[in-house]
Amino acid sequence: MKSAVVESRCECQALLFASLDEQRHVLRGWARYRGRELGAPSNALGGEGDTLNIGFSCPFCTRNTLRVFHKSGLVYREPAPSKAPPALSR
Repeated sequence: MKSAVVESRCECQALLFASLDEQRHVLRGWARYRGRELGAPSNALGGEGDTLNIGFSCPFCTRNTLRVFHKSGLVYREPAPSKAPPALSR
């Protein structure tokens, strides 16, 4: 399944991310700050028109953050193949 990733900054300077499917539903939200990564509840709001609103709940400062993204800026990509460890031969 193809997905797009949007990114924004919270007021506390944490990076907020959301992965969206082709119907613009949030698959996963997360945040990074000072080397730590935590889940960040995210929700897509109001998909009508040319813009998409994403609501984030920052796990570092507990702020609710609403950001607007333009739909034409979303780039959908296939997930990268996972790198499985090489098989051990006996």
